[in-house]
Amino acid sequence: MSAEFKSSPNVNGGSFDAEAELDPRRALVPATVRVNEQRVARGFLPKIRKVAAKIPFARDVVAVWYCARDPDTPDTAKGLMVAALAYFVLPFDAIPDFLGVIGYTDDAAVFAALLAVVGKHLKDSHRAQADEFLRRMAED
Repeated sequence: MSAEFKSSPNVNGGSFDAEAELDPRRALVPATVRVNEQRVARGFLPKIRKVAAKIPFARDVVAVWYCARDPDTPDTAKGLMVAALAYFVLPFDAIPDFLGVIGYTDDAAVFAALLAVVGKHLKDSHRAQADEFLRRMAED
């Protein structure tokens, strides 16, 4: 079987140009965003409650969670944020989380990259909400 039959028709059909600028409308597939939103809705709060005291970037993770839920955040930024949060929620990723602190280095790298790309959408109010959330959690 040739590569022509294995790859996407968008690649072989001539509609994909590796040199062209990416169209942001195609960067976030709605079905994928929905799956990520479901993963985050199900797993974020239990996961952050379990690991917040162990990871130094917990404030950023929670602030991103609040930003992704903010109706004023652009959809493209939300989609990227939800993808990063879904990656955080998954227990088995590039470096499995069960390996302790070292297991979260890949998650920290994902959030560092995310903040470099869409961090301008993170508001002081999101950080304040994250601080309050983490404070309440520490009291429990």
